[in-house]
Amino acid sequence: MKIEKEAKVTLIGAGPGSSDLITVRGLEALKAADVVLYDALIGEELLGQIDARIPKIYVGKRCGQHAFTQDDINVLIVEKAFEQGHVVRLKGGDPFVFGRAHEEIDYVESFGIPVRVVPGVSSAIAVPSGQGIPMTRRGVSSSFWVMTATKRDGSFSEDLKFASQSSATMVILMGVRKLAEISAEVSKYRGSLTPMAVIQNGTMQNESCIVGTLGGVASAISDIDTSKPGIIVIGDVVAEHPSFFEEEVQRVLRSSL
Repeated sequence: MKIEKEAKVTLIGAGPGSSDLITVRGLEALKAADVVLYDALIGEELLGQIDARIPKIYVGKRCGQHAFTQDDINVLIVEKAFEQGHVVRLKGGDPFVFGRAHEEIDYVESFGIPVRVVPGVSSAIAVPSGQGIPMTRRGVSSSFWVMTATKRDGSFSEDLKFASQSSATMVILMGVRKLAEISAEVSKYRGSLTPMAVIQNGTMQNESCIVGTLGGVASAISDIDTSKPGIIVIGDVVAEHPSFFEEEVQRVLRSSL
């Protein structure tokens, strides 16, 4: 007699990149999946910890390269839940930090399928921290502001302007492609010597971190692959990076030659 599996969905935050930064609860839920739908930036090492017999479906969305639309993903989650049972929706970082998790939850629950969320380590905090850049420091910054650079129509988010007018640490996700424009916008409110960092492939073996100042972005862009995602951090706390002053001196010397 065929035993029907219960249709259910678990949204798991995989963390900022490195496979060992997923939570214990997240890893346990992942290993209990009947099928896994995973995003871009999920590493092969983490996927390798799933039983080889479990179907793993890539549904990632990167700039200009969408395997599925969001509507497609919603439908696929429901179909696989009814067909195979426990669907794990594996997302980078934390599902509720710019992860469109609520859209998926609302759609899945409309079919009577229960959804559980396992929080993940957000790249917005963990990636700068891994580089020795704190979000806050007494006497330097008492708060931080996490935002996307642009809205759906491509225009700058109002939050970018409001954060620039504050003294808060700014953490900008999905903005590397518009790095020059972002620095120009922030420079309207903050000085040219304001420290900033661009971190790519955070927590991975090929991680890179370019540190400098708002005024030095023009010379720094040549060192950054703007076709790849990254995190931009702007604020005085970036000066805590071990190589900040050394990098700035070298950049000034190169520009003077």
